Amino acid sequence: MKKYLFMIVAVITGTLGWSQNGGPSGLPEFEVKEMEVEAQLRFLADDMLRGRRTGSVGNDMAATYIAAHLEAYGYQSAEGANEYFQVIPFLATKPPLSSTMTVNKEDFTFGEDYIIMGGDASEIKTTAVFANYGWVDEAEGIDDYADLDVEGKVVFTLSGYPGANGPVEVLNSMSKKQELARARGAVALVEIYKLSFPWDFFKRYFGGESLRVAEKDKAGNDLVYAWVKNITGDELYQKLKDGEKVKVKLSSSGFRSSEIQSKNVLGVLEGTDPELRDEYLLLTAHYDHVGVGEQGGGAYTEEDSIFNGARDNAMGTVALLTAAKAFSQAPPKRSVVVLAVTGEELGLLGSAYYADHPLIPLEKTIFNLNTDGAGYNDTDYLSVIGFGRTGIDDHIEAAAAAAGLEVMADPAPEQNLFDRSDNVSFAQKGVPALTISPGLTSFDEVIAKYYHQVADEADSVDMGYLLKYCQAYAHLARLVANDEERPMWKGGDKYEEAGKELYKMDK
Repeated sequence: MKKYLFMIVAVITGTLGWSQNGGPSGLPEFEVKEMEVEAQLRFLADDMLRGRRTGSVGNDMAATYIAAHLEAYGYQSAEGANEYFQVIPFLATKPPLSSTMTVNKEDFTFGEDYIIMGGDASEIKTTAVFANYGWVDEAEGIDDYADLDVEGKVVFTLSGYPGANGPVEVLNSMSKKQELARARGAVALVEIYKLSFPWDFFKRYFGGESLRVAEKDKAGNDLVYAWVKNITGDELYQKLKDGEKVKVKLSSSGFRSSEIQSKNVLGVLEGTDPELRDEYLLLTAHYDHVGVGEQGGGAYTEEDSIFNGARDNAMGTVALLTAAKAFSQAPPKRSVVVLAVTGEELGLLGSAYYADHPLIPLEKTIFNLNTDGAGYNDTDYLSVIGFGRTGIDDHIEAAAAAAGLEVMADPAPEQNLFDRSDNVSFAQKGVPALTISPGLTSFDEVIAKYYHQVADEADSVDMGYLLKYCQAYAHLARLVANDEERPMWKGGDKYEEAGKELYKMDK
C-alpha cells in the first residue's frame, strides 16, 4: 500500500493529530467528532462511487479508501492477504437474451413467469419429473431421487430443502441441488418458488446480472437451471406431484460469462493481554451497494439513477472505521480483525468467501460483531439482530446507554434478518455472531422510502445520530474484546452445535 494514501485519509477526515482526552467514559470512541463520521459517510455515498456495486470502479475506490484508513491507523496486513486486500475471483454472468418454456401446452413468459439462472444454450423437448425438494442427505435419511428415473428429463422441485426456514438457507442450497440433478442425468432443474418475500422481488434480483465465486477448472454448465413462479395451487402442479406424464419444451440462448475481481478489505491489530491476544474479535460491515440504474432493482430517473447506499451500508462502514480508529488509540486485550466485505448485496459473497478462506483461523475467532441495516425510523434506538443468543446482552445495553441510545431487540422477526446479513456466514461455521443495526422498529414507509432507493443519499442522514451509532458500535466491540469471558451460543440455538464443533467443545 502506497504511503501517500495516509495523506488522503488525513485530508479527507482530519485525523492528523488525534486527541487522547476521551469522552464521557474516557475512551477514544467517545472523542470522535461528528464532522469526521460525516466526512466518511459523504465520501462513501458520493455519486462519484456510482453505488459501489461489487466489481465496479466505485467499489474499488471504496475498498482503497477503507484500506487507507486501516494503514493510517496502524493495522497490519494479514498473512495471505495482498497488502490490505483479500482478492476474490468472481464469474459475472448475464441471463439469456431469449428463452421459451411450455409445460403441457401451457406457455410461461420468460422474465415474468420464470427466470433462467444457469446453463448453456439448449433446446430441450422431453418430459418432466417431480422430485419433491430434489434433496439428498444420507445423515437425515433423505433421498428425493429414490426410485426416480430423471435421465434426460426436466426435474421440477419445491424451493430449498426439507426444514429450510430462511431465504439464505434456500439460496445456499442452489449449488447442491444442481449437482444432485446433474449427477443423475437431468437436462434441466426447475425450482418452484415458495419463499416468504414476493416473487417480483426475487425475479428482479436474480433475473439480471449476477456474481458467483469463480471455481478453478470448472467445466461448462450444461444443466439449465430455472425458477418458476409458485404453481403449487395449479392443476399442473398436481399432475407433476401425481407422476402423470407432463411434456416440457424449454429453450435458452445460454448464459454469458466474464471474470472479474473484487476485494474484501482487512487489517489486524494485536491485543495487549499476553493470554488473550491469541483470540480475535472479528468486526465486519459490507461496503458494497447495488449500483446504478437497472442494476439497483428499484425506481430511478434520468436525473437520479445512482443508488448511493448511505444507510445500506455506508453507515455501517463508517461505524467499522470508528471502531478501528478507537482501537488503534487504545488497543483492547484481545486482538481485532477489521473486515469490510464486498458482495453482500449479491448474496453475502464476500463474507462467505472469507468464512471459507479465513486469514485468521475461525477457531481463534471468538465473536463476529457485524453492522448492517436497511435504514432507520427511530433515532432513539440501536437495533440488535440476535439479541439474547450469544451472552453479550449486558454489554449491548451498556454500549447503547453510553452513547445515549436504547436497545431495540430483534425488530421485524418476520423478516428473518439474522440469516440475511453477513453475520450468518460466520454463525454457520459456529462463530457466535450478531448484527448491530440503526434504529429499525419495523419495516414501514420510512424504511421503504430509502431502502435500496436512489433517495438513500448522505444528505438524508441524521449526522448526530450517525455519531451516536458509531460510538455505540465501537464501544460494544471494546466491551466484548476486553471481557475475560468469551461469548457463547445460548443452549439450543440453531448454531450451537456448529460452535461446539468449531471450538472442539464437549457436546
